Amino acid sequence: MSLNKSTYFRYNGIIHVHSVFSDGTRPIPEIAQIAHELDVDFLLITDHNTLRGKREGFEGWYGNVLVGIGSEVNDAQDKNHYLVFDVDEELGPHLSAKEYLKRVHQAGGLGIIAHPDEKRRHIAKYKPYPWTLWDSELFHGIEIWNQMSEWMEGLTHFNKLWRIWQPRRSIISPKPETLKRWDRLNLKRKVVGIGGVDAHGYLHQLWGPFSIRVFRYKVSFRTIRTHVLTAEPIKKNEDYRHALKKIYRAIKQARCFISHVYLGDASTFSFFAENVHGQATMGEGLIFEPDTVFKVELPKEASVLFIHNGKTLAQKTGRNLEFKGKERGVYRVEAHVENRPWIYSNHIRLE
Repeated sequence: MSLNKSTYFRYNGIIHVHSVFSDGTRPIPEIAQIAHELDVDFLLITDHNTLRGKREGFEGWYGNVLVGIGSEVNDAQDKNHYLVFDVDEELGPHLSAKEYLKRVHQAGGLGIIAHPDEKRRHIAKYKPYPWTLWDSELFHGIEIWNQMSEWMEGLTHFNKLWRIWQPRRSIISPKPETLKRWDRLNLKRKVVGIGGVDAHGYLHQLWGPFSIRVFRYKVSFRTIRTHVLTAEPIKKNEDYRHALKKIYRAIKQARCFISHVYLGDASTFSFFAENVHGQATMGEGLIFEPDTVFKVELPKEASVLFIHNGKTLAQKTGRNLEFKGKERGVYRVEAHVENRPWIYSNHIRLE
């Protein structure tokens, strides 16, 4: 049974972050402080093939910021990067991708494919890390928008100085093939889409002793956010493990959406469907009726694409918009401002 959209509680977060426990450049408490300064509600750390931060007690509350610690796992070929949460076993390149998907599934964890269609062609030393194991259905979701991956894919010897000095302006949109793949997967089963920053705070050597920090954490955290809708409120004094379970559950159920903060605060965005059988929001479904109405509410005016089974049915501009769903299938919306993508909803299913 679907709940009324007003019964959910909204939290915005940063997913896919690296610390000094792998190839990041700051310790977890400092990263959490930066998130706190930017009014982030939750922060999910994903160091490579290690849960050291969790073992050493860095998971928990940092002021108003809830920090969860997972890992980014890869295979022996350094492909098939997988964001793993809510699992206590340390996984790593000694396992095949098929095996670590199976272990996460058996443990009841949350698994998200990272930068699934990554391609880096322009600078040889920056190789891509795509996903290849598409015959498995054990993953919960895919990272449809990865800030660092997009930045690196567009990097050339000719534009790298501009992209270093203007990092947020170079973040434009997810890869079209990833969006198509995501829509196609959702025709068969629920596959959540999340946004990741892939933050490292890299130091880039300019010349001699001079270096610059590319995508400082504070800059990365002002790009791609994932907003979740939880069925229960998260209280600042509750056990952090219970609070994290609520975040992970909302992501698994695809009750979330993605926004690009550079284009505006999207926290109050909502997308839901109504018909005689009730109401459903992102990640939920309704029994099909030909008079189903889909409603979009935005914090500011935007151009909204209404998408059914991967194809755009309509486009309207405004803050409070309605669309008709006349067929079975999966529906989502995209909101654009200044001719750039701002918000991506997860799907609502009419079945």
